[in-house]
Amino acid sequence: MPRLIEGQFQADGKRVAVVVSRFNALFAEKLLEGALDTLVRHGVDDDDVTVVRCPGSFEIPQTARRVSSVGHYDAVVCLGVLIRGATPHFDYIASEATRGVGSVASAAGVPVTYGIITCDTLEQAMERSGSKAGNKGADAALAAIEMMSLFDEIDARG
Repeated sequence: MPRLIEGQFQADGKRVAVVVSRFNALFAEKLLEGALDTLVRHGVDDDDVTVVRCPGSFEIPQTARRVSSVGHYDAVVCLGVLIRGATPHFDYIASEATRGVGSVASAAGVPVTYGIITCDTLEQAMERSGSKAGNKGADAALAAIEMMSLFDEIDARG
C-alpha cells in the first residue's frame, strides 16, 4: 500500500499574512472577515496574523511576493474583488492578478492561496463574499491551513 501524505485543518503556532486589496472594499472586507475567522477557528493565534493592505488586485501578486520573501510567515492568503465593468479592463486585471498569484505561489517556499473573486455583477460579489455562495476568503484561508499542514508533513516524512 502506498504511503499517504495529506494536510490537516489545524494551524496552532502558525503565522499567516493576509494580503487584501482596498478596491471594492465593501466586499473585500467581508472576504477578510471570513479569512480571519477561519484562521482563528483553526488554531492560528490572532497575534500571529498580519493583514497587509494594497491598493487593488493588480498589486496583490507583488505584495504577496514581498511578504512571502521576508521569511516571517508560514502562509500568505491573497484576497481581492474584481467586478466586471463596461470595458476590457476587468479581463486584463483578472488575468494578471491570477497569473501573478500563481507565479508567487510557485516560487514561494510557503503556501500562497488565491482568494480573489472575479464577478460579473454586484450580486455575485455579494454572494461570494459571505452570503449564498459562502465566503471565498474563508475558503482561501482554509486552503492555506491545509497546505501549511501538508508542507509540514512532506518535510517530516517526505
